[in-house]
Amino acid sequence: MFNFSVYQELTCIAEGSGQFYCRVGAMIAYKGNFTSEKVLLDPNSRNQGLFRSVMNLASRKLTGENIPLMRVSGSGTYYMANRARHISVITLQPGQSVGVESENLLAFTEDCKYGVRFIGVGVVSQKGLFTTNLTAIGKNPQVVITTEGNPIVLETPCVVDPDAVVCWTGPDPQFKFDVNWKTFIGQSSGESYCFEFTQPGEIVIIQPSERISGLDIGID
Repeated sequence: MFNFSVYQELTCIAEGSGQFYCRVGAMIAYKGNFTSEKVLLDPNSRNQGLFRSVMNLASRKLTGENIPLMRVSGSGTYYMANRARHISVITLQPGQSVGVESENLLAFTEDCKYGVRFIGVGVVSQKGLFTTNLTAIGKNPQVVITTEGNPIVLETPCVVDPDAVVCWTGPDPQFKFDVNWKTFIGQSSGESYCFEFTQPGEIVIIQPSERISGLDIGID
C-alpha cells in the first residue's frame, strides 16, 4: 500500500509498495524498483467488465475530463510533480467523493474509484459541465491535486469564483448570480456569477489564479 505526502510544497512523494495511478509524465525521480504502464481503458477495469471500462473511457473523452494516466507498480519512494505547481494530498473518508478539475489531478491510490460526473453549472466559465470524480472504496483512499500558488482551503458554506475552484467534497455547487441594470451597460463588477456551496461541513479548495472565463464566440 502506498502513502502520499508533500515534500517542500512542490513535490509529491509516494512511499510503500503495491500500485497507484498518476498523470503520465509526473515522475521526476524514484528510489527502489518501479514499473509503469499507460492506462489504455479505465483504472477501474480490474473490478469491472470490458464493456463498462470502454463506456467509462468514452464518457471521459466526450466530456473532456479524460487525462493520460499511468499505473505505477513496485516498492520504494516515488517522486512526482507537475510544472512546479503546489501539491496537496486529500485523504477521503469511506464512501466519500471529491470532485476535481482534471487539469489539477496529479495522482490517486488504487483505493479510489475514478470517473466523471455531470454538474451542469459550468457552462459560463471554463470549468465545463462535467468534473472528474474520485470515490473512496478501500482502506487508504488518497487524492493528490496541484494548484497555481498556495491552495486556499475553505469550509462550506461558502461562495467561490468558478474559475478559481480546484476541487470540493460533498454536493455539487449551485450558481449564484449578481446581475443588475449596470451589467447590461458594461458596468458589471466582474463577479456576476459564482459557485455557491450550501452543505455545511464540507471542503472546497481554490487557487489564487483564475482560468480565462466566459464563452469564446466569434464570427468570420
